[in-house]
Amino acid sequence: MGTATSAPTTTVGTTPAVPSSDCPAHKQEYKSQSLPSSESSEKKAECPVQHSTGKWECPFKHHSTSTQSVSECPASASLQQSVVADDIDPTNMMPPPNQRPAPDQPFPLSTDRETSNIPRAGKDGECWVYPSSQMFWNAMLRKGWRWKEEGLNPEDMSSIIRIHNANNEEAWMEVLKWEALHARECGEPKLKSFGGKAQDFSPRARFRSWLGYQLPFDRHDWIVDRCGKDVRYVIDYYDGGSVDPNTHRFALLDVRPALDSWGACWDRMKVFWWRKSLELGFDKSSESKA
Repeated sequence: MGTATSAPTTTVGTTPAVPSSDCPAHKQEYKSQSLPSSESSEKKAECPVQHSTGKWECPFKHHSTSTQSVSECPASASLQQSVVADDIDPTNMMPPPNQRPAPDQPFPLSTDRETSNIPRAGKDGECWVYPSSQMFWNAMLRKGWRWKEEGLNPEDMSSIIRIHNANNEEAWMEVLKWEALHARECGEPKLKSFGGKAQDFSPRARFRSWLGYQLPFDRHDWIVDRCGKDVRYVIDYYDGGSVDPNTHRFALLDVRPALDSWGACWDRMKVFWWRKSLELGFDKSSESKA
């Protein structure tokens, strides 16, 4: 699954939230900033969104010198070449979970994993599971991160996990808003797989950057199982500034169905029209009630 192209305000039946491996936002348009809008060692699944943040400020410095610079996510879903392809789980594009402490790790980290609210396709009654602090640490090291340059402590890692999980839950809620358009067709969509494309900017993100907005620091593509039909969603993650201590959110998410089918194009056009109608005061339903 963390705004601009979120979906309509209708909701889908029950809500799942995030799954068993790693995991995975609403219209929050902003100009200067950007957009509108666990697996235990036994191998469960892993979370769809792989990015990081810190305490009430992101401990990873997203350096940027212009409105078009990219803040890099130290735990993006792209895999390092050193990982053997056969070891990669195709549903989350991640290697097997590693709960073992790193050789030069300065302090012990929790290996506890939280189960998300995101139902996992193909696993009846099972949801995706978020990574533990130890798994997240190992994943960042594998992607080239060096902890000595950040000066993190155990509480920082706990905060990163909370932020990561909150962003995934928010992303899934945004997906459900879009899926509400197809509630009669499918009342219980599920997340089938996901992958990161941090440096593969979507056409929408590139266009926004040409207008002077910042580029997203991460991107994920989620495949949602709509009762047998695979639907791809694109999620762009933008730096939203300081972390909210209550919700553990800092990223602004632009969630929308990918324009790879006529159905997705129609959904996007409908939602665009609804929003513009409200903005221009064409909402007749409220007038009739008055």
